[in-house]
Amino acid sequence: MTPTVAAKDTPNSSSALDTAKQLLLSSYGLTTNTLDRVLGDMLGHSLDFADLYFQYQRTESWSLEEGTVKSGSFNIEQGVGVRGITGERTAFAYSDDISVKALREAAATVRSIAAQGQERRVKLARRNILTPLYSDADPLPSLRDEEKVALLERVEQMARKEDSRVVQAMASLAAVWDVVLVARSDGVLAADVRPLVRLSLTVILEDGGQREQGHAGGGGRSDYSRFTDEVLADYARRAVHQASVNLVAKPAPAGTMTVVLGNGWPGILLHEAIGHGLEGDFNRKGSSAFAGRIGERVAAKGVTVVDDGTLPGRRGSLTVDDEGNPTQCTTLIDDGILVGYMQDEHNAGLMGVPTTGNGRRESFAHLPMPRMTNTIMRAGDKSPEEILASVKNGLYAVNFGGGQVDITSGKFVFSAAEAYLIENGKVTTPVKGAMLIGNGPDVLTRVKMIGNDLELDTGVGTCGKDGQSVPVGVGQPTLRIDGLTVGGTGA
Repeated sequence: MTPTVAAKDTPNSSSALDTAKQLLLSSYGLTTNTLDRVLGDMLGHSLDFADLYFQYQRTESWSLEEGTVKSGSFNIEQGVGVRGITGERTAFAYSDDISVKALREAAATVRSIAAQGQERRVKLARRNILTPLYSDADPLPSLRDEEKVALLERVEQMARKEDSRVVQAMASLAAVWDVVLVARSDGVLAADVRPLVRLSLTVILEDGGQREQGHAGGGGRSDYSRFTDEVLADYARRAVHQASVNLVAKPAPAGTMTVVLGNGWPGILLHEAIGHGLEGDFNRKGSSAFAGRIGERVAAKGVTVVDDGTLPGRRGSLTVDDEGNPTQCTTLIDDGILVGYMQDEHNAGLMGVPTTGNGRRESFAHLPMPRMTNTIMRAGDKSPEEILASVKNGLYAVNFGGGQVDITSGKFVFSAAEAYLIENGKVTTPVKGAMLIGNGPDVLTRVKMIGNDLELDTGVGTCGKDGQSVPVGVGQPTLRIDGLTVGGTGA
């Protein structure tokens, strides 16, 4: 059944809860009293906790290659996930049919993990209204279709003007308008309206028969107006620069050496190699390299790592998480000392600690779990020039491609998309094929200098965990790390 109220008809001044009630309850003949009864019936079966997660999502994507629209898509999804928890056991059911019948059937499935108990009543109450971290406006109609195509054409043309060696340019544009409503057995009723846009550009340069790729892009929780000509020109410069550098790059050397990580997107190494190991479920189960180490020194002095879901408009930010809890800035490592983990409701309860607002799920068809939002290393007091000048011989990794990490051991492998040699304190020859190999907890102890140039990524991160993907952000200043293993093909 399609909601009777289109998202574009929702006034900008309406609260997230009003929007969510209209789209996800009223449009299907549901009321908060209906949710009260369903939750109360579930609690009558000796469950410790239960919640209902309603979602309505509209998405679109466009891609352009060589000035021609290669693909375009538009999709609407809606549904409800029903969860019940007793002790460490969780039962979950979901339906893409939002109706009283579907709710009752899903709730009956979930109740099966608990025995019949005394009837309990639930009275839902609006969670305290929070200041939204982003507009509730739907980004999809913020440009006409022809304007979206023209935007992609513009960024392609900018890339070609940057360098005559560009032989291929591909651009894509995507937007999401996500409305969620959470009703919980402890009486919490919360909602969020989440816009999200992203633009990606890939270029291929050719010179003397050799070809190299470059990538750039960005986005955040806004509409398409963020992609001004100035922003597009920056993406074009970045993508072309990366490809042109790799055209003249030499094979990267291999061995143990000092590595300087650039600021911004290189924080993806921090996210993967360290961040996942600080999520509550891995630590409750004892499978993280950081399990049981609260209060211990796990990093060099000066290293402070936070997960901050409260940054306005950022890709990884949420006004409330997918369990209806406000996000927060959670300090994980403070001056080298491990002080906390990221928690959702279930893991926090089992560990006897407060939730940190990090309960996230890909959609109504998935269970929430502790996940990162925007994971950041705080700035230090060294200038990037001072850090580079301190290195006699080493590698300067400015940008990263893909990588892999083992959560249990913390071991990781990351490929550098743009890197240079450092010789006698100077950035010299560009190199390609560099692989950074190490162990997350160990790397933290090898941080020797921390830059004063903290920067967040441009808004391109997507994190995968247990088959679920969610948008995230990363950030860090320039870092000097000693004794890191570099895999390469050069001498």
